[in-house]
Amino acid sequence: MSVPSPARPQASPQPPEPQLPRIVRAMAVIERAGNALPHPFWLFWILSGVLAVASAVLAALDVDVISPEDGKTVAVQNLLSGDGLAMAVSTMISNFASFPPMATIVVVIMGVAVAERSGFLAALMKVGVSRVPASWVVFAVAFAGTVAHVASAAAYIILVPLGGLAFRAVGRSPILGIVVAYTAIASGYDASPIPTPNDAIFAGITTAAAKIAGGEDAYVSPLSNWFFNIASSLVLAAVITLVTRFVLSKRPDLDPDPDADLEDIGALHLSDRERSALRRAVTALVVALVALTAVVLPHSSPLRGEGGSIVESPLLDGIAVVVAVLFALVGVVYGASAGSVAKPADVPKLMVEGVKQMAPVLVLFFAIAQFLAYFDWTRIGDVVAVEAAQALRHSGMPILVVFLLILLLLTLVNIMVTSGSAMWALAAPVLVPMLMLVQVPAETTQALFRIADSGSTAITPMSPYFVMALGFLQRYRKSAGIGTLTSYTLPLAVAMTTAWTLLFLVWWSLGIPLGPGAPVR
Repeated sequence: MSVPSPARPQASPQPPEPQLPRIVRAMAVIERAGNALPHPFWLFWILSGVLAVASAVLAALDVDVISPEDGKTVAVQNLLSGDGLAMAVSTMISNFASFPPMATIVVVIMGVAVAERSGFLAALMKVGVSRVPASWVVFAVAFAGTVAHVASAAAYIILVPLGGLAFRAVGRSPILGIVVAYTAIASGYDASPIPTPNDAIFAGITTAAAKIAGGEDAYVSPLSNWFFNIASSLVLAAVITLVTRFVLSKRPDLDPDPDADLEDIGALHLSDRERSALRRAVTALVVALVALTAVVLPHSSPLRGEGGSIVESPLLDGIAVVVAVLFALVGVVYGASAGSVAKPADVPKLMVEGVKQMAPVLVLFFAIAQFLAYFDWTRIGDVVAVEAAQALRHSGMPILVVFLLILLLLTLVNIMVTSGSAMWALAAPVLVPMLMLVQVPAETTQALFRIADSGSTAITPMSPYFVMALGFLQRYRKSAGIGTLTSYTLPLAVAMTTAWTLLFLVWWSLGIPLGPGAPVR
């Protein structure tokens, strides 16, 4: 008689893996799609090829429009024709050499590089986030994030870890400090109370686009959005403060890991030598500004324009040089006092290092310059702008609704194309002339773009600085991932974009100038 073998114990069913939050899954899809895109350099050459084919088709169909400026017929020109090929080859060097942002950004970055690499900007940020009471630390870090934009990409490297230290110093979560600093920089990237290299880049691209509808005399100054930028930086810092207090601070997962390797809070403080150097640099800046004001103040000043105008004057025409000199001045004074600039030969070395950092942007500018020149030559921009402007007029759609639709489109594009200069180079040749033909100044369209170029940056894993911020976050929580950082930044990014949009709409409705010399409407 056989003995039945004992029944094998049933394996307990494995619990189903928890489904990732929808926003995390969406970010993963965006990341895969974005990674499939070519490098922006090649993207613009591909677009130039698409433009060439489109111009050939439209020219074969005899597509043209009547220019509202002079009543002349504007026809599409074939880039694949003999004339088009000759233009493309013969003007390649001049297109690059005359690309509006290129010389300006190089000049500005040389001055900013001295201020940054001498240690002045880092010292200024430390003071900005360390000498505030606990109740003001969120606003201080957030506002410092908008000021930090002058340091371009270095803003992330300097301020994000300082944000964590500043919050720890007042007994608050360093995780929250990392999130506030990163989002202030990323989702407020184009809002700064101080002129930045981006202002020069955007103004140059906007100028090139404005010439399509406004002629060769069209010009947009790097300060064309300055008043709006100052107000935006204050509003965004206030919004970050409110959302942090009433939303993020309520989260239960703000404590760092028990075994987290916490940095020394003393890193926030300056040495006596650094503090003395900072005082001297700030004093030098104040003296320089007073001297500049004294020179500009007289009605007959050589820095004023015709009839004593400030709006159209050598001062504003050369504002990039003024900004560069001021940054170089504070950098030299600080460096000489702190020991980071030991001799005059160190100054050009710092400038060279700054220009080296801009090398990838200059390479991208070469491709962008060709695309914009080809786009202008084919006259497709004129045709699209006139047709789109007529469609807007006939639709009866309120201009504020048009603004919102453009903002939504560009915000979505920004999730995948995180390079501001690349995205604006794509959008400006169509949007700027189109809106100029319905009496919207180029400066206004550029201000609208600033919001879209910034708002969604803090939530997209396509940004290299998202990964950098995640690395800083993982110092305090090793298990943090893309979803973790996104869940922190999303409420801030949405609130900032909403408030910034409302500020823009109110600004436009009240007819307030966006900057010195910018038309009201």
